[in-house]
Order: sequence, then C-alpha cells, then structure tokens
Amino acid sequence: MSGILYLVATPIGNFDDFTYRAVNVLREVDLIVYEERREGERLLRHFNVQKPIESLNEHNEAAASRDILAHLEGGKSVALISDCGTPVFIDPGQLLVRKAIEQHIKVVPIPGASSLMPALTVSGFPIDRFVFYGLLSPKKEQRRRELRELTKEMRTIVLMDTPYRLVPLLRDLADAFGASRRVCVAFNLTMHDEQVFYGNPIDLHRQFSSRKMKGEFVILIEGKT
Repeated sequence: MSGILYLVATPIGNFDDFTYRAVNVLREVDLIVYEERREGERLLRHFNVQKPIESLNEHNEAAASRDILAHLEGGKSVALISDCGTPVFIDPGQLLVRKAIEQHIKVVPIPGASSLMPALTVSGFPIDRFVFYGLLSPKKEQRRRELRELTKEMRTIVLMDTPYRLVPLLRDLADAFGASRRVCVAFNLTMHDEQVFYGNPIDLHRQFSSRKMKGEFVILIEGKT
C-alpha cells in the first residue's frame, strides 16, 4: 500500500504561525523533504523534529521526485515543505505532486501561513475578484511588456518577486502605471519589522530607493476603473 504525500505549509517569517497539525505531521511522517538545507534544518530544529531528510529544489527536481515517489510507493509517508509558506506555490514540487496523482498516491495539503491572503485583505482594494500574476519576467524589457499589458486589467493584481528586485520592479511599475494607480506593498509580513505601504508607483519607488529596504514583499495594484 502506498504512503501519503503531505504538502505542509510552513511559517513565512513568524514561527508562531506554524499550526499544531503541521508540527504533528512532521513528527509522524517517515521522511521530510525540504527545499533549502539551511532553512529546512532551522525549522526542524526549532520544533525539535528529528526525521530522515532529503532535498527537492529547482536544480534536482526531476531526480528527487523519482526518489521520493519510490519511498511513497514503498509505503512511506512523506512531508514536503518549502523554505516558507505553501510548498508547490511558486516553489518546486509540482512535478512530484503531478506524478503522485498519476500513480494514485494520496496527496494531503496541510494549510498554514500565507502572504497572499493577508496582503489582499490589508490592501484596501476590491478582492472579490483578483489576478495572481506572480513572478514577472526577470528580463527588463519582457517585464515592462507584461506590466503594460496589466495596465488594462480591471481586477486587483497581485505580484511577487525576490527581495533584490523590489526597487527595479517599482521603477517599472512607475513607468507603466505612472501616478494614476494606487499600489500597496506588504513588506515582511508576520515578521517583527512588518510594514504595509500605500501610495502610487512613483512615490513608492522613490521611498524604497531612498531607504534601501530589502525583504520579502507582495505588491498589489488597484484594477483599472
């Protein structure tokens, strides 16, 4: 009989957001698969979880997925965690989940902290309908083309990216949207220095450029009215 693949959401910054259920799952499974060794070991050490571990990341996803599927087919239960937040969501693991489903292996999501919903609720923008666009192209010209297309979007737009691209992204937002659209930057959510910034793209670009702030962020853009 096959094992179970658990997709365990981890804290996005504040360890107090880890659920009892998630901790219990990590303590009960046969194997824990993390994305990056340092972050994975820090989490497990904090909650005193000692289990066999393997890694699955963007560099080894195909080979690691085969190995993990072999464990599952052998009857072992496996927990997949990402560096922070929900695994598979803008993180490696989609191949593993797809293959597990194809092989009729049970996949169980263990929900937890997320930056997406808190950012949406604190933005003040309409969220009955929204577009999660996620990561824009890392290439400047392609990213700008994508943003120009998004200026036509009527729904609230959600963007994420790596910390070092916050200022360049705000610069491109300023070029595409000007000062005519409201923007919210939810910065380091759940952490001790959590802040939420409101304004137009030009003002926010100026503000972040001068303060040289670096951290995790979600950008929300008001839809076209």
